[in-house]
Amino acid sequence: MTERKPPGVPFESWVDKQIRDAQGRGEFDRLPGAGAPLPAEIESTYDELWWVRRKMVREGLAVLPPTLALRKEAEDALAAAYAAPPERIARKIIEDVNVRIKDMMFKPPPGPPLGKKPYDVEEVVREWRQRRSAAEGNPPGPAA
Repeated sequence: MTERKPPGVPFESWVDKQIRDAQGRGEFDRLPGAGAPLPAEIESTYDELWWVRRKMVREGLAVLPPTLALRKEAEDALAAAYAAPPERIARKIIEDVNVRIKDMMFKPPPGPPLGKKPYDVEEVVREWRQRRSAAEGNPPGPAA
């Protein structure tokens, strides 16, 4: 148990003495993180939701504005369409994301602009066919 501050001794000098004594005993040597920079959240101004942000980083979560989330979703949908086995699934993926893009274009939420327009389904399917035939070593043919 730590000793109590003796009466009549100024608090600051008593604390300073406790710290000097602990340093002399080596209690501050080899502490975890010694010599490392402070984490960014400690260096910045106080944020009452610091614990939420830290938890989200630990859990690998991110919250994007709706337009940025849809941009990411559209890019992922395009990649998924190109990788889809049958053409009808590639079409369905692009048609579904186009509906969400059109909704966002006509009812924009707050935040940065979407910066996306609906994909040309026929162009995506044409590209899908070319990629598929190149992967299989066949010339592009009609829809399956």
